[in-house]
Amino acid sequence: MDDTRDTARWATMVLDAAGAVVRWSAGAEWLLGYSPADVLGRAAAELLWDGQGSLPGAARRSLAGREPWSGHVRARHRDGGPFEVELLACPLRDSDGTAQWLLAAMTAPEGAHRGVAVTERSFTQGDWPMAIHDTELRLLRANARMCRVTGLPEDEMRGRRSGFLAGNPVNEQVETAMRKAIRTGEAEHAQTLTRAAGETRDQAWAVSLSPLTDETGRVCAVAAAGLDISELYRTRERLALLNEASIQIGTTLDVTRTAQELASMPLPRFADFISVDLLDSVLRGDEPTPGPVSGDVRLRRVAHESAHAKNAPEAAVGIGETDTYPEFSPPARCLATGRAVLTGPWDTDYFRWMDRDPKRNAKRTDFGVQSLVAAPLVARGNTLGAALFSRRLHPDTFTEDDLILAEQLAARAAVCIDNARRYTRERGTAVALQRSLLPQGLPAQSAVEFATRYLPADSRYGVGGDWFDVIPLSGARVALVVGDVVGHGIHASATMGRLRTAVRTLADIDLPPDELLTHLDDVVGRLASEGTEPVDYDVIGASCLYAVYDPVSRLCCAARAGHPPPALVAPDGTVEFCEVPAGPPLGLGDLPFESAEIGIPEGALLVLYTDGLVESRDRDIGSGMDGLREVLGEPSRGAVSLEATCDTVLRALLSDRPADDVALLVARARALDAGQVVTWELPAEPALVAEARERAAAQLAAWGLAELTFTTEMVVSELFTNAILHGQGPVQLRLIRDRTLICEVSDTSTTAPHMRRARVFDEGGRGLLLVAQLSGRWGTRQTPTGKIIWAEQALPA
Repeated sequence: MDDTRDTARWATMVLDAAGAVVRWSAGAEWLLGYSPADVLGRAAAELLWDGQGSLPGAARRSLAGREPWSGHVRARHRDGGPFEVELLACPLRDSDGTAQWLLAAMTAPEGAHRGVAVTERSFTQGDWPMAIHDTELRLLRANARMCRVTGLPEDEMRGRRSGFLAGNPVNEQVETAMRKAIRTGEAEHAQTLTRAAGETRDQAWAVSLSPLTDETGRVCAVAAAGLDISELYRTRERLALLNEASIQIGTTLDVTRTAQELASMPLPRFADFISVDLLDSVLRGDEPTPGPVSGDVRLRRVAHESAHAKNAPEAAVGIGETDTYPEFSPPARCLATGRAVLTGPWDTDYFRWMDRDPKRNAKRTDFGVQSLVAAPLVARGNTLGAALFSRRLHPDTFTEDDLILAEQLAARAAVCIDNARRYTRERGTAVALQRSLLPQGLPAQSAVEFATRYLPADSRYGVGGDWFDVIPLSGARVALVVGDVVGHGIHASATMGRLRTAVRTLADIDLPPDELLTHLDDVVGRLASEGTEPVDYDVIGASCLYAVYDPVSRLCCAARAGHPPPALVAPDGTVEFCEVPAGPPLGLGDLPFESAEIGIPEGALLVLYTDGLVESRDRDIGSGMDGLREVLGEPSRGAVSLEATCDTVLRALLSDRPADDVALLVARARALDAGQVVTWELPAEPALVAEARERAAAQLAAWGLAELTFTTEMVVSELFTNAILHGQGPVQLRLIRDRTLICEVSDTSTTAPHMRRARVFDEGGRGLLLVAQLSGRWGTRQTPTGKIIWAEQALPA
């Protein structure tokens, strides 16, 4: 029996009177798995599955009466599972009278025995780490593979509470799954990440947990088997990282911000420190460098991030600084080959690079580098720069698979950086175009003192078509204009320029605000119809506010087309939005516009703006106008300079990255005093022409402008005569002493005069030609009761 375990059928053991094992045969060791050292001195009842409860009642009675008994019992195998045997128990008595028992257990038939042996071998010799735990999660059995993984022998682990891998910290996820399997009696699955003994990298395991039951169906243990899924796990991690990169890198069309996203997104899962260096041409938005770059390379640090400390103390180059990388350095090597370079303390070129720069070498000494990957930033065949990924505290060194991942991260970021570079160039062109189309060096006005601001939208949205203008008009009046073309980009800027030109042209013929917007509406409609490509009609739409202020009457006549109303800040600080009828946006056609007259006190502020100032994604236009009212109504606002007022308004109402362009025009109203304006109303009689000349001459003498008497008398004579001949009375003559001398003659006729070429013998037709020759400017404008012909002369030096 001791020599033939494969064919042995009996296992014998001897118990003393107390039921403790005193002898243990080799057959018993083979059958139940226990060595003599495991059982000698132990109570035999401990080897039964349920202690004495496993014995039938007849067996307990026979044993109590010291009578022989045989039958089937369930023993506890060393692996923790139940094991059914046929048991024969015989009482013995030694020569000294000591009572003992001889137990003989019959093995299963040969086929069943072979199955038990194969099962045991599959557990002990299996390539998967396997273990059996009791219901308190204490280890009962562990196979050889599990022992190799943990680096601990089975005897040392037995009885210890652990997770899947005994000897390692309890994995909460696996422990939870174990308890659930014990509680429900159903198989569970879990994953855990741990580092096996002797390994340099973490391993991922898929753990299968199977509950084990006794003959009553009660769960008495749980078996755990692990499958190494490290490669699958790392592949999934790489794919997840790339997926996150596609979402988190390139959220804006800003080169620096995109570089910052590349430097921060993979931390700390992929690297401990990441830096991004770019060619200066990329930052300027210039044409990039095609193909690889060889030799020493000069790059500018745009972004860097550390996973373990703020302000990236590992960095040897500061943000915004440039550094020249020698051709043997990792960044230069990756740019020359177009492929990522893996290096570290094992690479002689790495130490050459460190030794070349004392500052970088000092950083290496202070922080150390485990491994480093330099990846080229290349997009559309153009070289943009390089990204460096460094590990010093990361548990794993970079591998060839990580090299591929670094290349993919850099490639995705490079496309986003190149998109941002292209957009920067195009946006710069659009901004330059728009600024060139906006008024430059507006002339000073007697009617108003003004300040203006134009603020482009954030780079994500592009340049828009907002504009402002201040246009001198006849009679010392001034036109204040703000407008907004729908859309963004060069098309919107070009359309804005055309509309601004149209407004200036229409203003030059002195149209009232409502008529001017009607003509401008026609212009927008024609622009939409002129497109060679199909364009949405709304894209050519625009809004505009046109206001004319007269410093003599102190009245402002305004009309608006789809535009927010102007704000009026009275000298006492009261703020109100002017009640100007809301006309439709420009470009709709066939809809009327209305104008309104507003009294403007001297010193009051008139604030014109585009909707980008008061409307945004997180604030409706009503809330924005309330905010504008609050800012403009601050105490002492009237005493603050107009430039400071503009800055305060923008700072209070706009975010750092506004979604729309903003045009702002703040004008302080002035008034011409009575001593600067004289008006005479005369009947339309030819005899009064001389009287008109005399009155004008006397007023010029009073103003100290006697040297303008001759030309002024000629102008007054011709204009007054023209009004008598072609209009109806009464005739009004007005002189205005402003930056120029203005002479105005008004009548009740709506017929506009025009110059004509008179023949040699014609008696008339030379009056307006003479006025044009004597004046610096002249013109005519319609009024509700007729027309006004005016002429301006420069004042003496």
